Amino acid sequence: MMSGQGTLKDWIGQTLQAQLSPTHLDVVDESHLHAGHSGARPGGETHYRVDVVSTAFEGKSRVERHRLVNGMLAPAFERGLHALALKARTPSEAG
Repeated sequence: MMSGQGTLKDWIGQTLQAQLSPTHLDVVDESHLHAGHSGARPGGETHYRVDVVSTAFEGKSRVERHRLVNGMLAPAFERGLHALALKARTPSEAG
């Protein structure tokens, strides 16, 4: 479950790092781009873009990869994460 003093961005990064051992991970808070839109709230931390490269995605379809990551981040959705733009690739796909 989510705990500690860090931001949601930190928690997302730490969670994916621990569970996927990615060779590349970029977590970007894009909440400011969605101010006034559905799901946005004061203080942000509602809309994120994640680019993750991991061998854990080998042999998995795009849908399976997204389900895997969304499952790992379920506590964040329960606590107010509204939208996640996800790019999930294998090292060979990342080049």
